[in-house]
Amino acid sequence: MSQPPWQWETATAGAVAGFATVAAMYPLDIVRTRFQANDGRVTKFTYKNTAHAIFTITRLEGLRGLYAGFSPAVLGSTVSWSLYFFFYGRAKQRYSKNREEKLSPTHHLAAAAEAGGLVSLCTNPIWLIKTRLQLQTPLHQSRPYSGVYDAFRTILREEGWTALYKGLGPGLLMVSHGAIQFTAYEELRKLVVDYKKRKGNPDSDSNLLNSFDYALLGGSSKIAAILLTYPFQVCILAIIQRPSSEGIPKYMNSWHVVKETARFEGLRGFYKGITPNLLKNVPASSITFIVYENVLKLLRRLRKND
Repeated sequence: MSQPPWQWETATAGAVAGFATVAAMYPLDIVRTRFQANDGRVTKFTYKNTAHAIFTITRLEGLRGLYAGFSPAVLGSTVSWSLYFFFYGRAKQRYSKNREEKLSPTHHLAAAAEAGGLVSLCTNPIWLIKTRLQLQTPLHQSRPYSGVYDAFRTILREEGWTALYKGLGPGLLMVSHGAIQFTAYEELRKLVVDYKKRKGNPDSDSNLLNSFDYALLGGSSKIAAILLTYPFQVCILAIIQRPSSEGIPKYMNSWHVVKETARFEGLRGFYKGITPNLLKNVPASSITFIVYENVLKLLRRLRKND
């Protein structure tokens, strides 16, 4: 294994990758979030499918509707990926007693879980505000937040600071999503590198892979993570929705969400919105790893030339 890069390099590459990803795929995130907000009793957003949702949002709310909550999304994604790759790199360094020793899948799983937990604690308020801004429309919100700061101030005034950490419990369970994704990515990466070496490619490990390889690895690992952890996302969104005008939350806790979803919607309710989720996150993951790996290579070259 090549010498680990400076941690600022992984953080910088992660931040650039996070910004590029959210900027490219944001409208599909809006659609996915609104599909998840429907339940078996109340249908807030009557969209037939992903294409119809995009058309309807554009017609009723304008292009601005497809980018509701974009500012906290950019901030959240940039900060999250920066911190994630930073914590992940530090954890891998710690688990690797010998820098030439290849880490096992268990080590990758533990490093990714550790990074995910720390990122969740740091960024939960950002994602909560982003989601609430995505869900408010002229048709469904009598007192909409006017922006990020107004949402932050209103939440503190009406619900208290603890409301900023609603959904943190299932959010920490979602650590398994990143753990599965990064473990799958690392193990698939090893397979591709070994295959190319057997073909007689003399390049170093860091130069063996190209952007197509990163896209394939990122997309494949994301599919595995989504299919296994998607119900957690549905539970998180249900919990963090804004209370009614009377201040009454729709769900009391995560278990309440699980019971009500199973009762009114069945198993299918835990996978609502998965189509736009896959359409957004599989190519988004490919973009993330293409940008991350290439920016990291660039930073390494710049450091070596200094």
